[in-house]
Amino acid sequence: MAELPHFQPLDESLRWLDHLEKAPRVSTTGAWPTAAVLDHLAQSVEMSMDGYPMRRSALFQTTVGSAAFAYFRWRGRMTHALDEPIPGAPGLTANADWKPASARLRLAIVRFNAYAGALRPHFAYGVLTKADYALAHSFHINNHSEEIVLA
Repeated sequence: MAELPHFQPLDESLRWLDHLEKAPRVSTTGAWPTAAVLDHLAQSVEMSMDGYPMRRSALFQTTVGSAAFAYFRWRGRMTHALDEPIPGAPGLTANADWKPASARLRLAIVRFNAYAGALRPHFAYGVLTKADYALAHSFHINNHSEEIVLA
């Protein structure tokens, strides 16, 4: 497995992508092909800056959502259903060629790191600081990395 350490700065995700791109073969043990996993991760990072197409209610965000994120932060990692798309997000890539999706995720991370504008509320967690968003993205990427296999 190509799993990342349980807690890492978002830049460590770029190093993980370096390893993926150098691997002779990449596959996934999950329901989605590798390209879809990487597109999903890129969507999440992009939507933190551009906005999520659908959000849970404000009540959900301030109760269940914020409690879930607080638990993940306390635990130092996230676990969630790895085949659950972002609500309202465009369909995911089903191509066998995962490298464009890897490049998209890399670009999204670099853009996020340089982003100085107002971040959009997370669809489940609500309003997050940039540091908390970076943590949420790191946790999300790490959780999905558990299903990526490098050969």
